[in-house]
Amino acid sequence: MYQLLKQEGNARRGAFTTVHGVVQTPAFMNVGTAAAIKGGVSSYDLVDLHCQVELCNTYHLHLRPGDRLIRDLGGLHRFMGWKGPILTDSGGFQVFSLASLRKIKEEGVYFSSHIDGKRIFMGPEESMQIQSNLASTIAMAFDECVENPATHEYAARSIARTTRWLERCKREMERLNALPDTLNPHQLLFGINQGCVYDDLRVSHMKDIASLDLDGYAIGGLAVGETADEMYRIIEAVEPFAPKNKIRYLMGVGTPVNILESVHRGVDLFDCVMPSRNARHGHLFTWDGIRNIWNHKYERDLEPIDPRCGCPACRRHSRAYLRHLFKANELLGMRLAVEHNLYFYNTLMEKIRDALDAGNFQSFYEEQRQVLGKRI
Repeated sequence: MYQLLKQEGNARRGAFTTVHGVVQTPAFMNVGTAAAIKGGVSSYDLVDLHCQVELCNTYHLHLRPGDRLIRDLGGLHRFMGWKGPILTDSGGFQVFSLASLRKIKEEGVYFSSHIDGKRIFMGPEESMQIQSNLASTIAMAFDECVENPATHEYAARSIARTTRWLERCKREMERLNALPDTLNPHQLLFGINQGCVYDDLRVSHMKDIASLDLDGYAIGGLAVGETADEMYRIIEAVEPFAPKNKIRYLMGVGTPVNILESVHRGVDLFDCVMPSRNARHGHLFTWDGIRNIWNHKYERDLEPIDPRCGCPACRRHSRAYLRHLFKANELLGMRLAVEHNLYFYNTLMEKIRDALDAGNFQSFYEEQRQVLGKRI
């Protein structure tokens, strides 16, 4: 259940109650694709990094180690040692990314495993069954993430099919949650808004899926090649038609500035591989902008990555040491950098929430949007 606590302009401060805990929003979900954060960061580390929600990948866990195995071992929470909420995606985006290996039909999608080439079928019912086996807190509906650019005609056909799939997802989840042996009978379902960069399709699709009274609503199919301005325009077009009493999730986004701009436009929940992926390449987010730790100027720099940061890396180590670890190809460098970036993202959300609580989000937004995307 989502409770809107406060609003400043379109920016929303809320609380989202789940069977695995209450999420204070706006919030960022840390991406543990295969039930682990890439970079050697465990679920137990995430507690110290102020993570509220972890996101795991339905497609990858279905292939390896297998959702039935995870079910037999007690579900995803026990398997990975995370006690808070977990959101599992539906597998739709991964199927989209396997364009050369897939075939979309009304019943679902036939595709080949990227691991061994094995032919696999996944439809709305299969996606819900896999996610029920994983026993995540939140399951995402199975959808088609349309390639950008796409024609208006194809996008219209696609969202009609996605709506039909969503109705099937809802029926199947209701069936699964009613079974006596379901691991998480309180699993929530989020629908996904699609429609490429066509405002009219986005709005009509949001109206259609809002009528299904789901637990939350996501905006999907963005951050896949369109400009940031196009993404912001779509959010602005869709926002008036997203249910006010339900949580809103912008999938796969993004940079700190993207997040700030999207909160400003009414989004509550985010996820992205960017903080961990960029960290593994030495690109670090700070309150002064983006720092590349590979730069020669840090060779003798004894300052922390960010003097205003309280993450484990900044509390204990210098820029010079972190640069050395990257140059020496030591895994510790990657781990410390990932910890820093995840901590930064999670504390960015805390500062956003604090600003909304204090009624000064607009000034925080105006100040930080000028800084957070700057390269040092």
